[in-house]
Amino acid sequence: MSTGEWVSTSMPYLTPRKEGQPDAWGAEAAARGRRGRQRIVHAGEIAAPAEIADCLGIAEGESVVVRRRVMYLDDAPCELTDTYYPAHIARGTRLAGTAKIPGGAVSLLAELGHTGARVREDVIARMPSDEEREALQTGTDEPVLQLTRVTLDGDDRPIQVDRMAMPGHLQRLRYEIRIG
Repeated sequence: MSTGEWVSTSMPYLTPRKEGQPDAWGAEAAARGRRGRQRIVHAGEIAAPAEIADCLGIAEGESVVVRRRVMYLDDAPCELTDTYYPAHIARGTRLAGTAKIPGGAVSLLAELGHTGARVREDVIARMPSDEEREALQTGTDEPVLQLTRVTLDGDDRPIQVDRMAMPGHLQRLRYEIRIG
């Protein structure tokens, strides 16, 4: 692994945390002697883009709540994360605001009666948009990894979609699966 490469696993981001525990990103960075933080740049209702609507099983243009964040590692932007929720779950909750959520969004979802039971992740490599390139401070020839994570409840209903863009040359995603 190169010096600048970051290895990430998904499990800590899927598990509700107790109030007072550090957020998963901050804890992951701190465990490696680094500093992780995030900045929420937007939160509120929007019309669902086609791909997000498909992930949530709703009609394109239907209202969803989105939280848009920039993730930082040691003050350098390292990931753009948009998290989408069905409006009937998130409307009027802290998920629709820009304030930090004690215990994190996954914990708030659980408090609201929506606990993830299954996750589906898709990863692709692509060239970033101009806005993504500027926000991530990458060069014009540097691709990003795009991870789309759909969290489903015990009845297989989608409760959350995360769309992340990360500079490809700095990331390695690790998947560990228990068999049997």
